[in-house]
Amino acid sequence: MCGRYAASRRPEDLVEVFDVDKWEPGETLGPDYNVAPTKEVHVVLDRPLKDVPDPRPVRQLRRLRWGLVPSWSKTPEGAARMINARAETVHEKPSFRRAFATRRCVIPADGYYEWVTGRQERDLEVEGRKKRPRKQPYFVLPADGSVFAMAGLYEFWRDRTLPDDHPRAWWATCSIVTTEAETTPLAVPPAEGPRTLYDIHPRMPLMLTPDRWDAWLDPSRTDVEDLRSLLEPPPPGLMRAYPVSTAVSNVRNNGPELLKELEGPEEGTLF
Repeated sequence: MCGRYAASRRPEDLVEVFDVDKWEPGETLGPDYNVAPTKEVHVVLDRPLKDVPDPRPVRQLRRLRWGLVPSWSKTPEGAARMINARAETVHEKPSFRRAFATRRCVIPADGYYEWVTGRQERDLEVEGRKKRPRKQPYFVLPADGSVFAMAGLYEFWRDRTLPDDHPRAWWATCSIVTTEAETTPLAVPPAEGPRTLYDIHPRMPLMLTPDRWDAWLDPSRTDVEDLRSLLEPPPPGLMRAYPVSTAVSNVRNNGPELLKELEGPEEGTLF
């Protein structure tokens, strides 16, 4: 899964990396080193502009709320539970299948946080059963320092309790697509602790390499079987992971110090 990540890159840099054509500098977000569910986040999407006669999609950098609210939902209360969509079932789940067909986005990040659990606890999580609290946090990121482009979905939800001209009448929300974690060795294994991403957690965000960005963002691609081919995991060996301070476990903590690499797990935390 992905329940927390870091996004510190400047909007100007994201515009350049993703060849964005449309963005509003006054509406962009500042660095966030502890992005949690229900926060507003940057996403890249291809969509026609409003009130413009040209129907062709335009690549945009937008602010969306993390936690997808399906368009048919009566209330937004389930958003905090819709932060992830499983790649294996995204095409058939009622909450995600419409967005998967026509509303896909890329969610840029530096990397994501995950908390190491014991093997028995991980087996229980795979089965969907309750486990004990998580332990040592790790930060997972591309080994070459490039942007971590997570596959995402987005939706629009209309709050019928508000008038059309109300600024909160429409919600724009998103979810991160996840896949099975890699079992191959990390590109830069930690000195001690997990050797693979699966050792950290059985799930991981689906990373899109640059050669897949255009196809994933293209709203004209709506054939489900064709789109499912884009859900293949990236080549192995692109990621590294290192232990970080347990301060990241508190969502109130937010600063570049959260990304500082520790020499090993903190005292009192065990792999």
